Amino acid sequence: MKFHKEGYVSLFLVLLIIVILQGLVAYFGAAEWFRWFIHILSAFLLITILQFFRSPSRDIQRDEKTILCPADGKVVVIEETQENEYFKDKRLQVSIFMSPTNVHVNRNPISGVVNYFKYHPGKYLVAWHPKSSTDNERTSIVLKDAQGKEVLMRQIAGAMARRIVWYIKEGDRVEQGEEFGFIKFGSRVDLFLPLDSQINVNIGQKVIGGKTIIGKI
Repeated sequence: MKFHKEGYVSLFLVLLIIVILQGLVAYFGAAEWFRWFIHILSAFLLITILQFFRSPSRDIQRDEKTILCPADGKVVVIEETQENEYFKDKRLQVSIFMSPTNVHVNRNPISGVVNYFKYHPGKYLVAWHPKSSTDNERTSIVLKDAQGKEVLMRQIAGAMARRIVWYIKEGDRVEQGEEFGFIKFGSRVDLFLPLDSQINVNIGQKVIGGKTIIGKI
């Protein structure tokens, strides 16, 4: 289990807060019950930040016919929808909600070339809001595989997660299961797939990024 690089600043700030709190308690000679409160609070803050930014190693089984899950979380949407930003036609949408307790690493669902990338500033509606996919801060990334099939993936910021990070750009060649980004403190990732894709997951199912097979393309 590794600690993700996106958490370095947050970890430093938490450690600084802990040192200041512990120093103040020692300097002013606080009551024993208050010292215990500060100890417990310090432990809680440290454990929480380590939990948020954990980055477990994953054994990725690549298959050009499958769509790997891009994030840890729970499937909250499986539906046919109109995708107007890039495809401008009907697509199968599969959405994964990432809670604050999930691993927040985002992974490529297929291997291929980044055919399109765009960052959209926006609102911070709760991730399960119907308009979060189009109104919230988000990125839209289209991957094109060797057979010419395209998958659009969208990182969506939520009410709590206001920091989207990505490591790819148009023209990059990427591998299935590799990390392409990170959403701090959770939120949501949407996939827009060809209508003839075979979906292997169900609403409410817990999924693992880079491991769970969303379907076949």
